[in-house]
Amino acid sequence: MKLLLDENLSRRIVPFLQTAFSGSSQVALLGLEGANDSEIWQ
Repeated sequence: MKLLLDENLSRRIVPFLQTAFSGSSQVALLGLEGANDSEIWQ
């Protein structure tokens, strides 16, 4: 399972989550900061 963290959550959490949930990321790290929900979903 992958997790995608909201931009309001710190990106510093991602490395800790990746040990249990590889492929997890945060919205801003993917260049989707400020995007609406439907853009993120796609």
